[in-house]
Amino acid sequence: MSADDATTHNAPIGDAMAVARQAASPRWLIGAFLLAGAAQLITIAALTSADPAPSTWAALLLATAPAPLTAAAAFAPAPVARPATVVAAAVLIAGIIGTILHTGLFFAPALVLLAIGGLGLWQERA
Repeated sequence: MSADDATTHNAPIGDAMAVARQAASPRWLIGAFLLAGAAQLITIAALTSADPAPSTWAALLLATAPAPLTAAAAFAPAPVARPATVVAAAVLIAGIIGTILHTGLFFAPALVLLAIGGLGLWQERA
């Protein structure tokens, strides 16, 4: 049992909930990063396959932007991560709408995790 564990176990319930909420945000954002990276690889494979998907603006957006933006949201300090979550969510929403019939829906789970982690980041400020 470390010193951090001892202080968490002896803390009032409200403090323990605040610690748990702060620790949960990065987990959601790292999950969003992993899912966005996997979906980005699927999109790149679809664009370069023998029977390629159409190279529209949305497909190219989803092939280049989600992993770097969600990485910034997951691993940057909070002042940078907060706007990065908003930009990443906007990119994912635009890309999903633009490529709904091809690879867009692969990004939906990443968008859900990004939204949950982003809400946690914005609540940490309060």
